[in-house]
Amino acid sequence: MPWQSPISPGISWYEDNVPERPEYPALSGSVETDVAIVGGGFTGLQAAYNLALKGVRVTLIDACRFGDGASGRNGGQLGTGQRWSPEDLEDSLGFERSKALFGLAEDAKKYLLDFASTHGIDIEYVPGQLNVSHRKSLEKDYRDCVEIAASRYDYPHQSFMDRDETVARLGSERYLFGIRDTGTGHIQPMKLLVGLAKQAALAGALLHEKTKALKVSQNSGRIIIETERGNIRADRALIACNGYIGNLEPVTARHVMPIRSFIGATKVLADFPDVLPGAEAVADSRFVVRYFRKSKDGRLLFGGREAYTADNPRDITDHIRRQITEIYPSLANIDMTHAWGGSVGITMPRQPFVREVMPGVTSIGGYSGHGVMLSNYCGKLYADLVTGNRSDLDLLRDLNVPAFPGGTRFRSVLLFLALSWYALRDKF
Repeated sequence: MPWQSPISPGISWYEDNVPERPEYPALSGSVETDVAIVGGGFTGLQAAYNLALKGVRVTLIDACRFGDGASGRNGGQLGTGQRWSPEDLEDSLGFERSKALFGLAEDAKKYLLDFASTHGIDIEYVPGQLNVSHRKSLEKDYRDCVEIAASRYDYPHQSFMDRDETVARLGSERYLFGIRDTGTGHIQPMKLLVGLAKQAALAGALLHEKTKALKVSQNSGRIIIETERGNIRADRALIACNGYIGNLEPVTARHVMPIRSFIGATKVLADFPDVLPGAEAVADSRFVVRYFRKSKDGRLLFGGREAYTADNPRDITDHIRRQITEIYPSLANIDMTHAWGGSVGITMPRQPFVREVMPGVTSIGGYSGHGVMLSNYCGKLYADLVTGNRSDLDLLRDLNVPAFPGGTRFRSVLLFLALSWYALRDKF
């Protein structure tokens, strides 16, 4: 019987198309380690892999199974740069810091693809991404973005698409223009995650699923992570998850909040060759972004409904099908084979949150859209920092990521109202 995640609804197409998803034992008894990691997603597993390679004793736990969170259930798109456009970051941070962050993102992209290639992990990489607009007023911004990326950020892989090209590449008349990016693409994220966990275990990291962290504390200079089946004592700890841990919730929840995101998969589109003929990934200009792509076997994977509460819609398929039909009317009656959801972490400025939340305990999360490549790279950068190697993690740690307003009592309500307002604006 297929595993149903207790934290994420639905069985994903990714899960059904991974040949083998190994299980790792729950923690049993107390352990001593150099570094403890909470969270078995891309960040935690990359940190565990890179630390173990350097001979560091590392123990990683996850409350559920690896891949039940955002790392195993996302849209699979890599993107380019940070969540903000380079020129927007330049306005707030200055050119040098903006360019350094752009370079970090390019390093992250290269690291992910090299890691998969080196270890023979078939992540089903397909190049190409289209960023398209439904608003005429954004045309100058899109044209400027292409020119700035090439002339100021040494990134010549983008080109502006007029309406005719946009319609042809999407197979839809819904959007007015866009940017084609041939320097990035999309992957099957669960295959990457399963392969990464295997490599971390082979490197010597101790991996434990179904082991929830209940509390993080300190005693005699050591960090103690309490679980139901035993404690982990470590010199340092990394919190790399979208969930909250007991006594750390007041700190992390102020800065990173989970939102629900939902994705559906159609049957193979053999009868609809005009839909994404180049199999490139797509992300649109809506604040509540719609993102979609073709899988390697030719089905449409479509994400576009977000929820700002813990609730899940009763029928995920119905919500997703309505949005697909808005872009592709010919798919109004297409069979949906899978529909799933999960939580992703966001911050107020939609930039990563990297912070020491207590002495020796680092929290990393809130990637807000570019998490596939940044989360992998942040795990590697954390390991570099711990082992005394040069690390660019400070570029992210120095970002100003303010707390959500409203405190623990009202932050969810205010976030719901704010994002609902932006979602309403998307309609006009």
